[in-house]
Amino acid sequence: MTKVKIVTDSSCTFKKEVRDALNITVIPLSVMIDDVVYTDDDSLTGEKFMAMMATANNLPKTSQPPIGYFAELYDELGKDGSSIISIHMTHTLSGTVEAARQATFLTASDVTVVDSDYIDQSLSFQVIKAAELARDGADVETILNAIDEIKNNSRLFIGISSLDNLVKGGRVSRAKGVISNVLNMRIVMELKEGTLIPVAKGRGKKTFQKWFETFKAEMGENVKKIGISHTGETDFIVEAKAALQEMFPEIEIPVLHTNPIVATHTGKDAFAIMYYTEA
Repeated sequence: MTKVKIVTDSSCTFKKEVRDALNITVIPLSVMIDDVVYTDDDSLTGEKFMAMMATANNLPKTSQPPIGYFAELYDELGKDGSSIISIHMTHTLSGTVEAARQATFLTASDVTVVDSDYIDQSLSFQVIKAAELARDGADVETILNAIDEIKNNSRLFIGISSLDNLVKGGRVSRAKGVISNVLNMRIVMELKEGTLIPVAKGRGKKTFQKWFETFKAEMGENVKKIGISHTGETDFIVEAKAALQEMFPEIEIPVLHTNPIVATHTGKDAFAIMYYTEA
């Protein structure tokens, strides 16, 4: 029986022990800080990156792996006859998924590339499910159907304490309705079909707390997975985790420092809360 192997990129946030237990291959992106290029791998933790960004002269720049890197990896993974499903962050935030698609024309391996439409733990929801099914012997079609089901029932919200990095990185233009010259506003945006859409904005911590009450009311009862990511744990994150755990005591809720790819654009004291429901 042909095996299926799962590939993703380093914008996918999950516990390393989960990655290793499920044999998920992670392709690292690169981050350039003051003209020095760093590989976004295990040696560049989120905490280490935040400290480096805080003292950098310029906003770090991120870049996707070259097409040839993807092709070589696909050749290696597929040489035993395995099929490959390569799941990546939304194309609206990076060219990574397009580089992966172009690499499929350069490899002899059987590769299916998936645009997750998401990032961070919302991407990991799809990746982990795919890897679990692959481990259990599911075929490519079954795994792709499961990925689509999660994608279609996912929601991801990002809270930003400062628009500085979004403005510097040119991402603020993707968030319609944000007033870019008011940099001390707190903003909550939903990543929907690859686009950042503001859903709440204001001044002070109450902006996040007020939004969170609406968020909880909209979740419903069929929640399957929840994740919280951040660029530095705050009181709000601790309170949000406790409230969600009380609502869904049977669900493990990882609270993880996000990766450098996400943190570059969100800046410090940012968070993301994401979940998906059963159809």
